[in-house]
Amino acid sequence: MWPDAAAFAQRAQLSELMDEPCSYAEFYACLRDLMRVNRVVLSYRPTLRWLRQVAAEVRRPLHIVDVGSGAGDMLRRIEAWARRQRVDVCLTGIDLNPYAAQAAREFTPASSAIRWVTGGVFDFAPDERIDIVISSLFAHHLGEAEIVRFLAWMERTAAIGWFINDLKRARGSYVGFSMLARVMRWHRFVQHDGPVSIQRAFTASDWERYAAEARVNRNAIRIYDAWPGRLCVGRVKA
Repeated sequence: MWPDAAAFAQRAQLSELMDEPCSYAEFYACLRDLMRVNRVVLSYRPTLRWLRQVAAEVRRPLHIVDVGSGAGDMLRRIEAWARRQRVDVCLTGIDLNPYAAQAAREFTPASSAIRWVTGGVFDFAPDERIDIVISSLFAHHLGEAEIVRFLAWMERTAAIGWFINDLKRARGSYVGFSMLARVMRWHRFVQHDGPVSIQRAFTASDWERYAAEARVNRNAIRIYDAWPGRLCVGRVKA
């Protein structure tokens, strides 16, 4: 039986299998299926659309940092787009899980210039300026206080702007993804964690509250739905 609508009124306090200790082989297999998920549900589209708009206004090289980069598929998409559009970019992926950088390197062609970093985002302090911070399906892994801290860190760190591409907390998305994951026979982590991620995800009012607590001007950010099942938050500095 699916949870009723009332179960989605607040963020759920549930754990995901991917956040627990596991073998590298299991983690790698999960990431491989997550990349398949991202292709099927058009995960890359909101971030790429936002980047196109920013790049059109900023005519200089961009250092883009992807927080919670996982298998690195978002940055590989950005690298391919930048190459086609002749946009000069420096791309860095950072993830706390040491398996992530290892897997990302294995998934990434040797010709790529993407840098993979293992570590916590709040300790990340590269020598070069960070122009843009992005994250995709990262924020819902954080607790409330960490989300506020993350927003404040991005606002302080990103010279041009930042973009969060995450999930919208809704029963319809929960049911739809649960059924799809079973039909597609995705990895057991994906079948478990996908619905849990939706329960841990957000509404627009959540992001308004987090922004207020992080002292980010509500009028400076855009919060909007992106089909299917996404809720995005974007900030471009003047």
